[in-house]
Amino acid sequence: MRHLRTRVAGALLAVLVFTVTACSSDSSPEGEPAAEASAAAADRVEPLAEAPAPQLPVTVRSADGRKVTVRDAGRIVPLSGSLSEIVFTLGLGDRVVARDITATFAQAEKLPVVTRNHDVSAESVLSLKPDLVLAETSTGPDEAMGQIRDAGVPVLVVDPAKGLDDVGPRIETVARALGVPAAGKELAERSEQRIAAVRKDIPKRTERPRVAFLYLRGTASVYLIGGKGSGATSLLEAAGAVDAGAESGLEKDFTAITTEALAKAAPDAILVMSKGLESVGGLDGLVKIPGVAQTPAGMDRRVVSIEDGVLLNYGPRTDDVLKSLVDQLYGDAK
Repeated sequence: MRHLRTRVAGALLAVLVFTVTACSSDSSPEGEPAAEASAAAADRVEPLAEAPAPQLPVTVRSADGRKVTVRDAGRIVPLSGSLSEIVFTLGLGDRVVARDITATFAQAEKLPVVTRNHDVSAESVLSLKPDLVLAETSTGPDEAMGQIRDAGVPVLVVDPAKGLDDVGPRIETVARALGVPAAGKELAERSEQRIAAVRKDIPKRTERPRVAFLYLRGTASVYLIGGKGSGATSLLEAAGAVDAGAESGLEKDFTAITTEALAKAAPDAILVMSKGLESVGGLDGLVKIPGVAQTPAGMDRRVVSIEDGVLLNYGPRTDDVLKSLVDQLYGDAK
């Protein structure tokens, strides 16, 4: 989720506020938030049936342009929840020795955290003597990443996920670096097939629901609406919906919520991360944000809440995310 934080941080600078996390809820047929629907998807990852044996060394190209040679994969440190999820689902979770704060699934929860307020602690990473560090293009700070490289640890930087088309390529990129390309192909195919199966069951509608993605942190008075580049468009379109923020002309990744912006987006439903919803006091607090109650979504109290740790990962559990989104969005209409 670090790529999301980077997009949000840019938006926050633009509106003179500070960084964000996100949040939890529940959705009933009446539109009341219901956390169980998305929590199940967020609890555990499902590794491949047979753990692969890495064939190393391998040399791969990193997203930062460097060539990275991986000679051992006995001690892996993935520096995002998304990358951790891929490593564990490939069946190599027993080799992971640390986690980023965004790796919240059950199999990773007891690992030491090597980030401070989302920034990497080079000292914490190096103290664990990793053979390989996996990072996103937005992982930082740069000095910490430089320290890790200067210590001789291979660092593979992976391009961020922006949509459903990135699921397979990201999995296969990580798998190649770990010396398990066949397992990567198997997991990519499994993930893409499961997403396709969910999409097949989405109700056909003449009018697609308009959904606005809101990024909330009530404790910091941060209220943002997603536009182009927020990361939610691909997921919403796969669910047969329209990204109301992007479609209404919001060019930035995120924009401060205003009554005018919400009126123009006119969402039929609102998509939030579960902790963000909690942070504003649940559904009752959400509709108190200026402009929300006047939208069709606010009037109908129609909110879709997905667990923070999986919503925009675009990885092995994206089929669960899409299913939760579809179930909450359409309810009994399926």
